[in-house]
Amino acid sequence: MSEVRLEAVDETMERILEFTSFQRDLLFVIAGSERASGQEVKAELEDSTGESILPGQLYPNLDELHEAGLLRKSNRDGRTNDYALTECGREVLAELCRWQCAHAQTEEFSDVQVPEY
Repeated sequence: MSEVRLEAVDETMERILEFTSFQRDLLFVIAGSERASGQEVKAELEDSTGESILPGQLYPNLDELHEAGLLRKSNRDGRTNDYALTECGREVLAELCRWQCAHAQTEEFSDVQVPEY
């Protein structure tokens, strides 16, 4: 890997690590849909984790990801916002996936293929 690419990866990983695991989970859920309302994201995370998510936890985190340039926020109907990953959000999430896969390259996970983005 070139030195320039390594620097970019290091900067991206620094940025990723600034976010909480909950915020990273939000990025993964939003990446799985073309556009998702906050309630749809909340329902998916609650179904996946079995834990309740309060609006006071959800919406400030979505706003922080939006302000960081990782999410696009659009108004659906005057009351509901939709969220989608920005290009920067996709790049950050792809780097996180690469990092996770690289650290899971053990004999136990030897059948897992690391995608090239």
